[in-house]
Amino acid sequence: MLDKMEQLNPERVIEEFEVMTRDAEKVQRETLKQILEENGSAEYLQNLGLEGRTDPASFKAFVPLVTHKDLEPYIRRIVDGDSSSILTGKPIATISLSSGTTQGKPKFIPFNDELMDATLQIFRTSYAFRNREFPLGGGKALQFIYGSKHGKTKGGLAAGTATTNVYRNPRFKKTMKALHSQCCSPDEVIFGPDFHQSLYCHLLCGLIFYDEIQLVSSAFAHSIVLAFRTFEDVWQELCNDIKDGELNSQVTDPSLRAAMSKLLKPNPELADLIYKKCSGLSNWYGLIPELFPNVKYVYGIMTGSMEAYLKKLRHYAGELPLLSADYGSSEGWIGANISPRLPPELATYAVLPNIGYFEFIPLRSDEESYTEPEPLDLTEVKVGEEYEVVLTNFAGLYRYKLGDVVKVMGFHNSTPELKFVCRSNLLLTINIDKNTEKDLQIAVEEAAMVLAGEKLEVVDFSSLVDVSTDPGHYVIFLEISGEASEEVLQECCNCLDRSFVDAGYVSSRKVKTIGPLELRVVGRGAFQKILDHYLGLGSAVSQFKTPRCVGPSNIKVLQILCNNVAKTYLSTAF
Repeated sequence: MLDKMEQLNPERVIEEFEVMTRDAEKVQRETLKQILEENGSAEYLQNLGLEGRTDPASFKAFVPLVTHKDLEPYIRRIVDGDSSSILTGKPIATISLSSGTTQGKPKFIPFNDELMDATLQIFRTSYAFRNREFPLGGGKALQFIYGSKHGKTKGGLAAGTATTNVYRNPRFKKTMKALHSQCCSPDEVIFGPDFHQSLYCHLLCGLIFYDEIQLVSSAFAHSIVLAFRTFEDVWQELCNDIKDGELNSQVTDPSLRAAMSKLLKPNPELADLIYKKCSGLSNWYGLIPELFPNVKYVYGIMTGSMEAYLKKLRHYAGELPLLSADYGSSEGWIGANISPRLPPELATYAVLPNIGYFEFIPLRSDEESYTEPEPLDLTEVKVGEEYEVVLTNFAGLYRYKLGDVVKVMGFHNSTPELKFVCRSNLLLTINIDKNTEKDLQIAVEEAAMVLAGEKLEVVDFSSLVDVSTDPGHYVIFLEISGEASEEVLQECCNCLDRSFVDAGYVSSRKVKTIGPLELRVVGRGAFQKILDHYLGLGSAVSQFKTPRCVGPSNIKVLQILCNNVAKTYLSTAF
């Protein structure tokens, strides 16, 4: 595997993908068979009475659809140190922690070598297609990646975020080298104990190697925007560090200071060049290509909740292409972006049929049936339809409802190309109204257009269903880049209310069974405090996603938002 990494042949990777996707149904049957043969001795499967059967029909007849909550008792035993075959044939040695931004607390998810294999296969596949369109030379990558501390569970298992488990794996670095995507920052920066200090050093490393940087990336678009927002505040300090060859005293971690001292040498010419570049920009437009003239593209997950950051990212990227990274979750990968020229808003992901067994629950547009439709197999889905994804992987998740809604946009050979729509459990709903994360994002984008007239922008946003009032109503939290007039903010509030076009919402507002939407404008830095809260819980910024809807279980985040409210407005739109 390691030799294969060092001698990556993109055309061969594409050919393997083409062969595999020509008969995705056959590959799916073989993959399920392999999963069940490797894990048939697991207590969970034994108790379900599969008795060695590995065909899809038996699997569906004996194994129920589950959520994480159903598997928690089994995972808890693994976390606490029970090394018997509980969910998998071989013992699980590593646990991944989900970001915890959806439910308010991280989930424990088994991680093993097979999931690492799938990760590297996804990376190789999307790189091969990307390299056809945007070939990279032998330069470096400015990657805003952060590994949280690897802890131990009660039972002694290694535990970290899913991204940390990938970044800490020695095969990750070999793969990045093979993909011409080697991080310009040393490991001490990636795994530094303080995110803010690591971010500062990432920026500094990028500037030191400014003419070698071929791509700028992070796991999520949010991290890239956050990095360059930070750059706006610290660029002069960075210039001073380069000029004097000495690291800013605010970076106090000894390991970071030691690592950076090996890279930093006095370079007044470079400092002067960067100073002139920054001074010549208009409102930081085109900052990335200005700083890094050889960058080919900006890369990271830019779909779903990350679409909210695209406008700002395009501002920093100027004319550079934005390429959306692949589709997966802490539980496992699903598809690779094999059409890199599509803009992020249109990005699709071709499912790799050998990295898991996939099923798709049709989403009903009507409410007549209260029974959940039977899941369809990978090759049975229909173009234009929406589905909830069900995953069976090599790490002990069987018929696991991922909670993602996807739309089938087409097929590549016989494997579907999916567009991520939203999280299925992220609904703003009070009675007959149903608004998804996507609906919320559209409403905020409409309000952002009102602010744009005042040369202001939305920094970040979240929401809440407030049923403490009668009738209940929606609350939208906005952080704005500057001061807006009362009239503009009131119009923003009305615009948000009008932009939820779901028929159930509009009719409920008209008959006053849902109260006026409430806009709460929070002070500058409120969403940074939410990020800091999650970092304090052990999350990695690479995995952070702003919670778009704050549920009742997410008390601390709600507290942070409410404590930072500067102004409140009630809609007069209805």
